[in-house]
Amino acid sequence: MKEKRKVLIISILIIIAAALGSIGFYYWYENTYYVSTDDARVDADLVNVTPQISGKLLESNIEEGDTVIKNQILARQEMTNIPDSDIDESLIRSPINGIVVKKQGTIGEIWSPGQTLATLIDPNKLYISANIEETKLGKIRIGQKVTITIDEYGSKKFTGKVKSIGEAAQSALSILPSTTSGTFTKVVQRIPIKISLDKFNNKILPGTNAVVKIHIK
Repeated sequence: MKEKRKVLIISILIIIAAALGSIGFYYWYENTYYVSTDDARVDADLVNVTPQISGKLLESNIEEGDTVIKNQILARQEMTNIPDSDIDESLIRSPINGIVVKKQGTIGEIWSPGQTLATLIDPNKLYISANIEETKLGKIRIGQKVTITIDEYGSKKFTGKVKSIGEAAQSALSILPSTTSGTFTKVVQRIPIKISLDKFNNKILPGTNAVVKIHIK
């Protein structure tokens, strides 16, 4: 009976040691070959559509979610004290091929140059914005391969490459002033990086969360 108990205890200890060894190997492998973060999201350059003149909005031809092409007429303003030869100034056109993600103009309102009538994105030029801990930044290089999962698509894998590395920590870019009190708590800073997405066939929504794994070896 004692021998059986001894064998059982030894077996349990071997299983525990093997499990701990596997966990240790996993973390060693992940930290040696990858830099990962879940502080990441899908991003896109926002392009604002603005009028050329001041005037009442007479016509609007767009809704959120619409696909538009470059130079397409999106809206028309009332012409006041403008020669007929300059009628094109009253037409509000799309500056890019893209999708309308935000519409703000309402017919009858007065709009002026600089005001944003609509916001567009190019769905073919999405990228990932991620924040990497400063202690891991030395391992990151432009061009490194990245494996990406996007919460919107569960475990589906996307790929990309490190496109740029920020020149300042996020804290340096914050509009809030740093503390001037006598109490100091050291906090690991995060550096923004930009990851280009390889060709994809899915509709990906900007702003959705992502997890990135950068291949450093």
